[in-house]
Amino acid sequence: MIKLLFYLIAKRRLLKVKIAIVGTGYVGLVSAVCFAEKGSRVICVDNNEEKIKQLNKGIMPIYENDLEDMLNKNKCSKRLEFTTDLEYAVQKSDIIIIAVGTPMLPNGHADLSQVESVTENIAKFMNEYKIIVNKSTVPVGTQKKVIKLIRDNQINEYDFDVVSNPEFLREGTAIYDTMHGDRIVIGTDNERARKIMTKLYANFNQSIILTSPENAEMIKYAANAFLATKISFINEIANICEIVGADVQEIAKIIGMDKRISPEFLSAGIGFGGACFPKDTKALIKFTEGFGYDFKIVKSVIEVNENQKTKPIEKLTNALSCVKGRTIGILGLAFKPNTDDTRESPAITIINDIQKLGGKIKAYDPIVKDIDKIKFDNIEYVDTAYDAVKDVDAVILVTEWDEFKQLDLKKVIKLMKGNIFIDGRNIYKYTKMFKLGYEYYCIGKKDSQYYKKSR
Repeated sequence: MIKLLFYLIAKRRLLKVKIAIVGTGYVGLVSAVCFAEKGSRVICVDNNEEKIKQLNKGIMPIYENDLEDMLNKNKCSKRLEFTTDLEYAVQKSDIIIIAVGTPMLPNGHADLSQVESVTENIAKFMNEYKIIVNKSTVPVGTQKKVIKLIRDNQINEYDFDVVSNPEFLREGTAIYDTMHGDRIVIGTDNERARKIMTKLYANFNQSIILTSPENAEMIKYAANAFLATKISFINEIANICEIVGADVQEIAKIIGMDKRISPEFLSAGIGFGGACFPKDTKALIKFTEGFGYDFKIVKSVIEVNENQKTKPIEKLTNALSCVKGRTIGILGLAFKPNTDDTRESPAITIINDIQKLGGKIKAYDPIVKDIDKIKFDNIEYVDTAYDAVKDVDAVILVTEWDEFKQLDLKKVIKLMKGNIFIDGRNIYKYTKMFKLGYEYYCIGKKDSQYYKKSR
């Protein structure tokens, strides 16, 4: 009974923890909504006034399943608010989470300028003991750098702790990953901070890993680099399969049955994109170069991925002797389904190469509608997938949206001018596409038996 009483008291205290989250991108906004959903009071801060205005109206800056409904629910419950006032957020909160961007610099290093700027301002606004949590993806040693920045910029010497708490969410399933992930990593050398952070995450029902700040910072890069390696590996196997006539999907299925390998991230395609894998793999290489280490495996992963993005164009130019003046339908602009993120999307490489060859583009994506999201001119953006394939000489499927898996393929080939279909994500059955009359090209299988060198 006494133990139960202490548990209930601890839980009530947990629900009263006040959190400030700096940054309203994927990580910051999703984290804010999930903490509020779990009962914490959350103040979300961003220096973009227009974005804060929109969020206060319930208008989302990003697309993520269930995010809008959960945000508005917690805003109505007074557990979630949005502001541009960092001083207010810091002074009203017990824990300040830094979730700003760490984009890639031209030299490949992670740009920590936003983390540093936010840290300096947090230091100036502190009014009592605070825990500063770094959730942004940063190189090893950043926690110590943040400690020094706070000490150097404090107006009054308040006690504080700095914790490394990397995120492992995936765009498209970000809320699920935050609420039901595999593990929560808390990197700190301080017992006081460790206890508070453990209580904060106590009702997330995930394994809580307590480790050093250096380990926590390295875990994020190591995880992303390994997953990127699996993708590039299976894409290399796919390229060999095309040469020897094997089927990469069958191979991936069977090797994935080995518990040491698992089937995750073994889907051959046209490469990875997004805000994390490309940036983090390059940042890891640059970081290790600073210690005189040549990370050869990850360098190869990046090289394979860049080459893989050009596979659809290679197949297109072999199928069509001349792309100039031809119209190509593009299905999918986002780097993956269930997101509107086009950063490092293979679609960008593909569209750019088609335009260089003099081809015309008709493009459709279920979510990406704004022409500003990808910087190209002379693209006809259409409202449906069927509009994108109408009167085109060839189709390239870039993003594996569920909508595309359910297309009426008989209707598609009737609408097309030509019959070339390049499936960059292997979502269709090879034999079915042949029977329907397509000249079908996919990844990791022998190219179409109707393959023609010229047209």
